[in-house]
Amino acid sequence: MTTTAPIPNGLPMERDAGPFDPPREISRLREARPVSPMLFPDGHEGWLVTGYDALRQLMADTRFSSRQDIGVIHVPYEVPGMPALTEPSPQVPGLFISMDPPDHTRLRRKLTGAFTVKRMKQLEAHIADIVERQLDEMARLAPPVDLVKEFALPVPSLVICELLGVPYADREDFQVNSAKFLVRDQSLDEKMAAYNAMTTYLAELVTSKRDTPGEDLLSDLARDDDLSIAELIGMAFLLLFAGHETTANMLALGTFALLEHPEQLAELRADPELLPGAVEELMRYLSVVDILFRYATEDIELGGETIGRGSTVVVSQLAANHDPRRFDNPDTLDIHRDARGHLSLGHGVHQCLGQQLARVEMRAGFAGLLRRFPTLQLAIPAGEVRLRTDMTIYGVHELPVSWEESAS
Repeated sequence: MTTTAPIPNGLPMERDAGPFDPPREISRLREARPVSPMLFPDGHEGWLVTGYDALRQLMADTRFSSRQDIGVIHVPYEVPGMPALTEPSPQVPGLFISMDPPDHTRLRRKLTGAFTVKRMKQLEAHIADIVERQLDEMARLAPPVDLVKEFALPVPSLVICELLGVPYADREDFQVNSAKFLVRDQSLDEKMAAYNAMTTYLAELVTSKRDTPGEDLLSDLARDDDLSIAELIGMAFLLLFAGHETTANMLALGTFALLEHPEQLAELRADPELLPGAVEELMRYLSVVDILFRYATEDIELGGETIGRGSTVVVSQLAANHDPRRFDNPDTLDIHRDARGHLSLGHGVHQCLGQQLARVEMRAGFAGLLRRFPTLQLAIPAGEVRLRTDMTIYGVHELPVSWEESAS
C-alpha cells in the first residue's frame, strides 16, 4: 500500500480536549484507521498505531523490535533546534527496555525476583509508613502547598532510593536532571547532558557498591560478576528513573483527576475497598506514558495493513486505552469500571517490571491522602494547573492544593 500521510505536520501531542483526554486528532485517526501511515517532520514515512487490539498484538510480537540501534527514532513532532535523526542510536549497555530477547531476557531475569507480587506484599506496610511520614510533613505546612513537591514526588523517590540503595540526600540533583531529560522540545545535546550527569553519578555509585556491597538491590546486582559496570549503570538508570517519574506523575495527575470528579472522590472516601479498581482505572484513563517506538524487523501484517521491514512504528498507549471498541465510554473516568487489560503498563516481554511496586505505592498514596485530608481541594482554578505537555511523561508541573487545617 502506498503510504499517504494523514499526519503531514507530525503527531498532535497536546491534550486539547481537556487535561485528561487524548488529543482530538489522535481519537479521530483511531476511529478512521487504527493503524495509520504517517509522515514524520523529517520526511520519513512510518506508521502510527492507536487501536487497542492492534497495539496489544504489536506489543506481543517480538518482530517489532525495541532496539534503537537497528531503527531510527524519527521524532513525531517538531523539536526546535533538533536535527532530523538519520543514524540509529547506539545500544546502551544495561538499558534492557530498548533491547530484544535474548539480551533483554538475560538482564530482566536478574531483577524479576526483586519485583514479584509476594515481595511487594512484604513491602506494603513499609510503603504505607513512608506515605504516612510524608503526609505528616505535609500536614505541618500551612496551605496552600504544591502536592507534587510535598507528596507525589517524595513518596516514590523515597521508596525507590531505599530499595535500590541510592542515598536519598542525592535525590535533588538526580531529579533535576531527570526532569531535564524528559523535556520534549530541546536539542539532543541538552538531552544528553542531563543523561550524562545522571549516569556519571550512577557510575560512582555502582562502582562503590561493587567494592563494598550493602543490603540493597543495586548491591545485589553489583555482586553479579556476569554484569559489567556499564550494564550496572544502565540498569541503575532505568530502575531509578522509571521508579519515581511514572508513579510521581500518576499520584499528582490522579489527585487532580479525582478532585475534578468530586462524586467519585466521595465514593472512594466512603468505601476504600474501591481503591484497587480505581487505581487501574486511573492508569487507563490518564496513560501518563503515551508514546513508544518499535521497528519492524520484517514485513508484518497488523490491523489489516502491511508494515514494511525497517519501518518506524509509533504507538499511542493513551489512544488505545481510550478505544471505545475495548472500553465503554472510554473518555469517562469510572472508578467502578473493570479496567484490567489496559496497556499503561505495557504488554508482552516489555510489560513494566515494577508494575506491582507502582500499584502498591499508588494504593497507599491515594488511601493515605484521602484519609488524612478529607477537605483537600485545588488552591487555583483547574484551568491554571500547569500541565506537562512539554514532557515525554505526562502529568502536572505543580498541583497547588489547600485544606481546612483542622482536618489534617
